[in-house]
Amino acid sequence: MSERQTHAFQAEVSQVLHLVVNSLYSHKEIFLRELVSNASDALDKLRFRALSEKDLLGADEALKIRISADEAAGTLTVSDNGVGMSHDELVANLGTIARSGTREFAEQLRKAQEAKAEGAQLIGQFGVGFYSAFLVADRVEVISRAAGSDEAFRWESDAKESFSVEPAERAERGTTVVLHLKEDQKQFSNPSVLREVIRKHSDYVGHPIELETKDEAKEEPRVEVINQARALWQRPASEVSEAQYQEFYKHLSHDWENPLAWRHFHIEGTQMFSGIVFIPETPRGELLDPRAEHGVRLHVRRVLVMENCEELLPKWLRFVRGVVDSEDLPLNVSRETLQDSRAVRIIRKQLVTQVLGLLEELASERPDDYAKFWSTFGPVLKEGLHFEPELRDRLARLFRYHSTGRGDGAEASNDSGWTSLAEYVARMPEGQPAIYYVEGSSREILAASPHLEQLRKRGYEVLLLVDPIDPFVIENLKEFEGKKLVNAMTEKLALDANEEAAPEGDALTERFKKVLGERVGDVRNSRRLDQSPVCLVTPEGGLQPHVLAMLRAQKLQVPPTRRILEVNPEHPVISNLRKLLLVKPDSPELDEWIEVLHDQALIAEGSPVDEPAKVAQRLTRLLGSVAEQAVRG
Repeated sequence: MSERQTHAFQAEVSQVLHLVVNSLYSHKEIFLRELVSNASDALDKLRFRALSEKDLLGADEALKIRISADEAAGTLTVSDNGVGMSHDELVANLGTIARSGTREFAEQLRKAQEAKAEGAQLIGQFGVGFYSAFLVADRVEVISRAAGSDEAFRWESDAKESFSVEPAERAERGTTVVLHLKEDQKQFSNPSVLREVIRKHSDYVGHPIELETKDEAKEEPRVEVINQARALWQRPASEVSEAQYQEFYKHLSHDWENPLAWRHFHIEGTQMFSGIVFIPETPRGELLDPRAEHGVRLHVRRVLVMENCEELLPKWLRFVRGVVDSEDLPLNVSRETLQDSRAVRIIRKQLVTQVLGLLEELASERPDDYAKFWSTFGPVLKEGLHFEPELRDRLARLFRYHSTGRGDGAEASNDSGWTSLAEYVARMPEGQPAIYYVEGSSREILAASPHLEQLRKRGYEVLLLVDPIDPFVIENLKEFEGKKLVNAMTEKLALDANEEAAPEGDALTERFKKVLGERVGDVRNSRRLDQSPVCLVTPEGGLQPHVLAMLRAQKLQVPPTRRILEVNPEHPVISNLRKLLLVKPDSPELDEWIEVLHDQALIAEGSPVDEPAKVAQRLTRLLGSVAEQAVRG
């Protein structure tokens, strides 16, 4: 290419630029953090490529970022000697966007403006940090020369409808970004301001950031390194401030919020490595998708070798962000070698230990923040019980559930209503033989379930399980601290060792079986009920109705489970039906009311009734009969 070419911005880019340029932000200084972060990434990419392309560095081996300003001209320049960009890369990276996240960014930014909220914090999250330059500049130039190439190109735009690309001169590989500052943003050409902003937002960068200033006494400019230029994870934790951890997390994750918690560690032993793991405050969509890329950033002796190293972190910890720097792995490591590496297995085990230790610390010292974590990431953490059952005891202590006890004045370790299994066991009254739970799709329905009546009467707390993954988690958990976990919605519920058995079936239960036919597997008298006449329970090995509904919604073929209808023999309705059966065995109302009781059992547990119209007709006839008797007095 030998002449200037003009290109129109991709539609999404134009939308982002319009929102950025025309928005009023109080923290415009974040543009410098984004440009420095991009420069740092370019240096990391070059260093990684140089592992296999030996001649790529040439004589220019000192990787660095340089910032300079011309107060008279009103320009600010951020330059690096990193991997650089070709003509096509300039067009692709700065004029079009391959990531669908940009559209989401534009929508989030628009909502923030409508709510008059601070939108600048969104920049960087969706990989559009370069465009933050237009917060302070009305024109931006990018001169870049790709590593290994002799050609350089200039990209230029005023953030309107188009950008241009033309040949340029650059003596060495790398990228130079020149910002022509707006009149009201000229403070960013002041070296004192730049020094303060870099130290505030970018001190964690592991490459030297040089500030070039004019020295009145000398012709040559003065150059000073204004960051520590030492990887944050390599420093002692006592030397790193909370603000530095937070800024590093934002750089690492492209999140706009501070992390909820983090842990900085140095491991010495069979393997030597250091790192930092972060727990996000809120999830990004892909964090909860097990198919999405996850993992921590892997460095070997400070050299970035893998952006998302999935081999170091199990999928059930995919919400974790972080960095690991190994002293022992080879620099030319690949995913294939990682899978068979004993060193990687050791690092992975230690990393899981560090994350679980961080979560245990959070649960113990900041229970309200842990409750926030659990509400967001709890379903993902539960997967660990399936994939790594050897961690069962440790994971079980981290699990949280809602329970009936939370509404009965029992002490809670947080304000969210979550309880741990250890707290549940500590509250168990003397003689309670097991940890009881119920499963369903709604806490409100479960809390009012007839299955809990005798349990409540005895003062037994019941866990309310509404997460779709809970049935499979409990199947792997089975017990905690020697107490079995018992589903209060299944048959053969034992409330204590000396409990009197329920009465055997009688003529009325046989009539129930005849009327309901194949819709139930059995009809039995029950001891679990107190105020309700009937309830449906699941036979051993059967699936709960909400699980069946979930599986069928996924188009899976599952056989139906014929439930057991349990009858409260002491309830007035059942007693009167028994009397009616004796005096009027052929009464049509008897069969009708049996149908109504079955409908009631389904509705009480939140299950759908097969024929709603017939249910309504039965209730109408019943109400009509009762109303007529009331009128007669």
